[in-house]
Amino acid sequence: MSTESEINGFLYQYDEPVFNKAIEIRDLLMANLPNITEQIDLPAKMIAYCYGQKYEDLICVIIPSKKGIKLGFNRGVDLPDPDKLLEGTGKISRYVQIRTHERINSDALKNLLSNALIMYHQKKNPKK
Repeated sequence: MSTESEINGFLYQYDEPVFNKAIEIRDLLMANLPNITEQIDLPAKMIAYCYGQKYEDLICVIIPSKKGIKLGFNRGVDLPDPDKLLEGTGKISRYVQIRTHERINSDALKNLLSNALIMYHQKKNPKK
């Protein structure tokens, strides 16, 4: 688990617009993913949000870069995405390009988070 000062220290290496969006996304994740664990993955240059130490416990990641910021979703290929926010061609994950403040606060993004959380709980507690 990373501290707020570690998170900020990691994000300070990016320009102000990327830093500010990352903080906004972080606030959104903390508000919508109860008791989530936040961890910096320095080699991968991202912040992971998970409910355990295994890859299957990963919900999403903040991926800052010099060009902008993405919010990646583990098992994004399986997420319902009626607003067509998800991009990418990976076998498992998908991401959302975060270009605006409005995108961060959109109902569409909040719905993706909600669906990712529901999907996680369904996989962890399958009905018998």
